[in-house]
Formats: sequence, structure tokens, C-alpha cells
Amino acid sequence: MLHMMGLGKTALPDGADTAGAGGLENLPEWDLSDLYPGPESAELKADIAAVEQRAKAFAASYRGKVADIDGATFGQAIAEFEQICDTLYKILSYGQLVHAGAVSDPEVGRFYQGLSEKGTEVSTETLFFTLEINRLDDDVLAAKMAAPDAAHYASWVRDLRLYQNHQLSDELEQLMHEKEITGGSAWMRLFDETMAALRFPIAGKEMTVTEAMTCMSDRDGDKRREAAKSVGKVLGDNIRLFSLITNTLAKDKEIEDKWRRYPNPLSSRNLANQVEDEVVQALVSAVKDSYPDLAHRYYGLKAKWFGVEKLNYWDRNAPLPDDADRKYAWTEATELVLGAYGRFSPKLATVAQNFFDKPWIDVPARAGKTSGAFAHPVVSSAHPYLLLNYMGKARDVMTLAHELGHGCHQMLAAGQGTLMANTPLTLAETASVFGEMLTFRAMLNDETDPKRRRILLAGKVEDMLNTVVRQIAFHEFERQVHTERRQGELSAERLGAIWMDAQRTSLGPAFTFDENYQHYWAYIPHFIHSPFYVYAYAFGDCLVNSLYGVYEQGAEGFEDKYLAMLSAGGTLRHKELLAPFGLDASDPAFWKKGIGVVKGFIDELAESF
Repeated sequence: MLHMMGLGKTALPDGADTAGAGGLENLPEWDLSDLYPGPESAELKADIAAVEQRAKAFAASYRGKVADIDGATFGQAIAEFEQICDTLYKILSYGQLVHAGAVSDPEVGRFYQGLSEKGTEVSTETLFFTLEINRLDDDVLAAKMAAPDAAHYASWVRDLRLYQNHQLSDELEQLMHEKEITGGSAWMRLFDETMAALRFPIAGKEMTVTEAMTCMSDRDGDKRREAAKSVGKVLGDNIRLFSLITNTLAKDKEIEDKWRRYPNPLSSRNLANQVEDEVVQALVSAVKDSYPDLAHRYYGLKAKWFGVEKLNYWDRNAPLPDDADRKYAWTEATELVLGAYGRFSPKLATVAQNFFDKPWIDVPARAGKTSGAFAHPVVSSAHPYLLLNYMGKARDVMTLAHELGHGCHQMLAAGQGTLMANTPLTLAETASVFGEMLTFRAMLNDETDPKRRRILLAGKVEDMLNTVVRQIAFHEFERQVHTERRQGELSAERLGAIWMDAQRTSLGPAFTFDENYQHYWAYIPHFIHSPFYVYAYAFGDCLVNSLYGVYEQGAEGFEDKYLAMLSAGGTLRHKELLAPFGLDASDPAFWKKGIGVVKGFIDELAESF
């Protein structure tokens, strides 16, 4: 499970005022009782006991015997393994969701840690199963897979075998698995709890990181400046800790990569994403080559619209001068997003409606709650949950559309079962970004006022730049950090220098920066939880731009093909999923086409002012 929380957006300055504005009262909160009545409930304790017993029984039945069982028994063993995983992941998901809602609560932290430790104990019992499958000779495995019960899991076995050459001995695999709870996971928890506890003094208030970042989209330039300085100072005051966390996790990754024989820091992520190195490099190169035509050009235009030669970095997401700073009440945002989904596909809208009819979504920003937004798939036998920090801006409406896309994707793929429902990260962003595009197009088409249309278009361009350009800049920062870490620990100053270089290169000459900005790398959670996750956003955005182009051209049967793609879960790879639409991500022209959509929007904006 990604970032321990499911799929979500990188925490960006995507602003609004704090809660309490019109239409932001009584926002819905999730009810986790669909999973368990409470942390001390008999049902949770019973499931923990049952999955422990079942895992031990499974080990007693199959450990050391996988090579010798016939195909039918092999299929039954996978099905039993899946049921154990379903129960275990449900338990762990519950802990993750409870913790996400109250990261600063020490009792919740203790509960979450206890479940995590129990999960490690249980999964250690079943670890042998995947290791033994990967030790099977190809012909032996092929004979087993001929049985119908085993053939059902062909895609899961296919993906498992990708790691065959990176697998260690059983003893080392068990040691690394058991120590994760006191290793990488512990450092991630330290990051989460530290970030949740930080407070940023702005306008006489002590704000959370989410509230502070949203102030950087405020209409008041002085407030943006104050927020930017406060964020930089507070992060700077804690930069030694964040540097230690980053260095430790990068070294931890280096050690594991070496033992598992991954040739470079990115290799394990590409393998997990089931995407070839050359495809990722084609994406990164295409975006970097387009920096001047995308970010450099747009922010140069924005500086002119503001009547200045250069923008301050806290003006990057500032509303345009004629932006009325419109707020969207929650009910209005719901109607906009569901309406956009429904106009594309009534079937998709019916799936989406569940998240509003049922308490599956946690909307308000509150102290102690994790920042950003995510969709947690939980398990196939349950249902997803969404987390937002909704504050009423147009970007928050887009975030709702984004996370709802993830939730719908997870719902549609649930029929594949717990082992085969999850998609690689690169494809997992398809439904979310497509949902954003549907919502944006609906909002743009409904807007008749030329000024408001420009504002909407500019907002979309900035979102796309945040998704494509900024995420590739994040990727380049990570690549440089992990490469240099292999030569020794990086100082906080060096981390800041790498960050500043990546930002200046990507954003271009239209910005001025001060020393506070060198610390901004420290608040990005993806660097901590999911190294090299970030390029998946750019992958998804460019992919959806091409996919949406096929839709706009009126391709026959597009809706059915699209829903079938989402329903496939992780059973198909990107070439197979995109083939029905006539698209191929391995073709460099594919990425240029996606980037071209952003360029076209910038062209339209330039002509409208």
C-alpha cells in the first residue's frame, strides 16, 4: 500500500482560507465502523486472533512443500493466502486510517504501532509462500498453472516472478521483513508525527502545515509572504531532523538495493510500476526538454499579468489579479464533480455516488489530521475511504475529483480480488487525473464569463504544471539525492542546494528565491514514504491528456473500454491497457502529445490577455 495510506496527491500549496468560510461548516467525516466498531472492539481482536491462527496453519500445511503440490492444490493455496492477506490488510488499513485522522494523538500512535507490529508477525508466517513460488523452475510452475484454480491467479504469479532475480535467502528475507517495523517504517512514523506536530505562526495564529500552505494561495500578497517565511523558518528550525530522516532512509534504500542487485536507485520503483526504464526516461526527458515552453513561459506571462519583472516564490500559486477568489461550498463541489462524472458515464457516477451517500470520506481540515489527500483501497472485501483537507478553492474541487477517481478505480477493480486489484502507480493515477479533466472541462464549458474562463484555465495550467513539471523536478531532486548519498551523508545545506537547483531549472527565470526556500524539500511526504513515486503523477497526467484526446475525438465504445480498463485492476500492463485506445507509452510521440495539451492551454491563455 502506497505511502501506508493509499493513493493521493503530493502536499502542494493548493490553497484556501481556513475552515469556517461559507459552505465549509458541518463537512462530512468518515465512519470507520464498516471495518471495526473501534480500536478496542471484540471484532478487531477476533480478527487478529483468527488471522494469526490461520497464518500458522497455512505455514504448517505448505512451508517447504510448494514445489511438490499439484496444480489444483497450488491454486487452493493461493486462494487461502489471498484470504489471509485480505483479513490482515483490513486490520492494518483500519490502523492506518485511524492514525491518519489523529496523527498527533500518542494513544492512536501506540495503537497503530501495535497493529503494525502484529501485522509483521503474521506476514512473517506466510512470507515463505512467495519465496518458494519464485524458486520454482519455469517448467514446474507452468505445469501447476495449467490447473484452472491456479490459472485464475496468473497475473499475480507473473508479477511476483518479476522479483525472482532480486530475492534473497529465506533467512535474510525474514530478517529484513521483521526489522522493517524498527527500520524504515519507524523513520516514516517519526516524519509523520513530527510534521503533524509542527505549528507555523501566521497572522496571529498557530497553523498546521496544511493551513500554512493554503495561505500561499491567498489573495493578500503580504499574507502569502508571511506564510512563506514562516514555513521556511519552521522547516529550517527542524531541518537537522528532516535531513537525518532523509539520509537514513536513502542509505537504507541503498543497502537493500545492493543486496537485491538493483543497478540504480530508480530500478526497484520501475519494476514495481511494471514500466521499462526507457519509458520513464523518455517521459523525464520530454518534460525537461519542455521546461522553457511550459513553466518558464507560463510564469513569465504570470509575472507580466502581475505587472512585475519577476515573481517571488510565494506568488507561484497566487490568484491572478482579476481572480475573485471564489469559494465553492461542499455541496456545490459535490454537484460539480458528480455532474461531470455523470455526463461522461452514468455507470461511473453511480459508483462515485457511494462516497457521498455513505460515510466513506473525511473532508474537513483539523489539527492533528494528516495533510494532503488520499484514497485508501483497504481490501477488495471492504470498500475504499477518501481523505481530504477541503477548504473551498477551485483546486480543492479538483482534489475531490482526483481522489474520487482513485476511489472509483478501486471499487471497479475490487472484483479482481485482494491480490490482483491494485495497479502499478503509473496506471493508478489514470482514473484520478481523468476525473480531474472531466471536472475541469465541465466547469470551463459551463462558464460563460470570459474573465472567469481565463481564471479557470490558468488554474488548470498551474495544476498541470504542478503535476507534470514540478513532479519531474521532484524526481530530479530525488535522483540527485540518492545518487550522492551513495558517496556519503548529505548535509542539510547540500540537500537545500540540490533542491534549489532543481527548482530554478524547472521554474525558470521568472522567480526570485530567498534562503528560506532551500528548506521546502522537507515537507514533501513522498520523498519519505515512497521514493521515486512522484514521476507517476507526470506519467498519469500526460497519459490522460492523450487518453482524453481519444475521448474528445468520439472514439467508438470509449466509455466501455475505459471502465473495462479500470476494472482490470493489476491484471494487465500499460501496453495491454492502452492498446484498445490506439495508444503506446513506449512511443516518444505519446509523451509529446500529452505535453502538447498543456502547451495548447498556455497558448490560449496568452491570446486571451
